[in-house]
Amino acid sequence: MWQSYLNGLLVAIGLIMAIGAQNAFVLAQSLRREHHLPVAALCVLCDAVLVAAGVFGLATLLTQSPLLLGIARWGGAAFLLWYGVKALRRALNPQALQEAADAGPRSRRAVLLTALAVTLLNPHVYLDTVLLIGSLGAQQTVPGAYVMGAASASLLWFFSLALGAAWLAPLLARPTTWRLLDFGVALMMFVVAAQLLSGL
Repeated sequence: MWQSYLNGLLVAIGLIMAIGAQNAFVLAQSLRREHHLPVAALCVLCDAVLVAAGVFGLATLLTQSPLLLGIARWGGAAFLLWYGVKALRRALNPQALQEAADAGPRSRRAVLLTALAVTLLNPHVYLDTVLLIGSLGAQQTVPGAYVMGAASASLLWFFSLALGAAWLAPLLARPTTWRLLDFGVALMMFVVAAQLLSGL
């Protein structure tokens, strides 16, 4: 049992730590201190559900359905491009940055829906979390313990990222820092979208 748990923990932490669209979103929300803990919790929950689904059969279904992967790829690329353009607009236009600040914090519902979209409309989550982590988990002697290990990795990573970035926020509260952050977020969204489209 413990071996399966440890396998899930190590495999998941290695993949989750790679900077991607989801991590960039959590980082941005945490630096803004805008519902960052609910966002982290949502990411943990989504990862746990997707790993469990992959371990217990969804990985097999996805490998047999290129249509489903194609739909996810196009939808994900479109969403990531849209989100990247918004971040780039804020970075290039100081007035847009001021407008975003003047608008005040977004509602928790709006932030969580965006987090859900960044998570579930990104086909990398299905390729990494469901197919790769899930198919490895299906081979474990105790698949449930493997799922718990992967969920633990997600919990440690996302809450460490959210709390650490929120703690650093006062040190980074300068307009130039926010512009650089938005450039970074836009770049990440465009890179992931390009990777998705290049695989078509």
